[in-house]
Amino acid sequence: MGVQFTKLPGLSSSASTNKLLEGIIAGNRSALARAITLIESAREEDSDERDALLQASLPYTGKAMRVGITGAPGAGKSSLIEALGMHLVSAGRKVAVLTIDPSSNVSRGSILADKTRMTSLSRHENAFIRPTASGGGTGGVAAHTREAMLLCEAAGYDMVIVETVGVGQSEVAVKNMVDFFLLLMLPGSGDELQGMKKGVVEMADALVITKADGDNVARAARAQADFSHALRLLPQTATWWKPRVLTCSALNGDGIAEIVAMIDDFDTRARESGYREANRAAQKIHWLDETFDRLIRNDIARRRDLEATRTRLEELVRNDQLPVSKAARELLFAYHKSMSE
Repeated sequence: MGVQFTKLPGLSSSASTNKLLEGIIAGNRSALARAITLIESAREEDSDERDALLQASLPYTGKAMRVGITGAPGAGKSSLIEALGMHLVSAGRKVAVLTIDPSSNVSRGSILADKTRMTSLSRHENAFIRPTASGGGTGGVAAHTREAMLLCEAAGYDMVIVETVGVGQSEVAVKNMVDFFLLLMLPGSGDELQGMKKGVVEMADALVITKADGDNVARAARAQADFSHALRLLPQTATWWKPRVLTCSALNGDGIAEIVAMIDDFDTRARESGYREANRAAQKIHWLDETFDRLIRNDIARRRDLEATRTRLEELVRNDQLPVSKAARELLFAYHKSMSE
């Protein structure tokens, strides 16, 4: 029996899209990959098919644990994710990984190609890895990461991991799309705590000191103690969860089981407290606002009748002849006028 699309005003779906959804729900990784390519398409002619596919996928979404993993370059994000993923699939679970790579300024394509660094996990039948170029997007994530997460959930993956480009103040974008936000730190980084931006640490649901093996074991233990102390000084945002600091080694597997157990414990507590449902509802509204803002900006940029006005205003701003706030209002007025003509 085929999957039936919900008919919505202004939306059309094709037999090929219907077949694509059937493949996704059946757990076909090729179908899932093609679907993500569709939702990443910037072609206007694909918008109806994209929206119809996402609309039909919604009843099959929402069951997975959504995990965001970030950290400075060199913190071992890919290595840790592969170790976590292998632990999960070995226990019979299904894991999807959306890796967000820096974009090439020339091709806009992915530079690092994390999939090549997760060779064991990428070959496992219960794993799906999708490298995606950030496309210059903010927050260390790609423009359609959220939609890709939903499709992975529809495909039956019970944990979806988002690996970001790096770490920085803009990582709030990741926090606004996942249930659990994990920050990775290198051994010895406890000494650099004073130089870190507190906001990143405050957003984390847990910190993990990576590469805790060999000569790094003692340094990792010191960093764990330093960060544990620092977290106690930060205001607690929830009564049901206190951020934890763990150590691990992706090389020998030490600490991997403990990280999985911590994430599962968080998930259980988040469900029982009502946090997960409330947080996801708030994230959807944030997503709506963010998407609407992007659509408006794109629409303004495409309108040829605004080019002369925009060029004039940019020149005035550049030469300090007009405040940015007034220039923006004038552009908005011109946009409204063009819509009514």
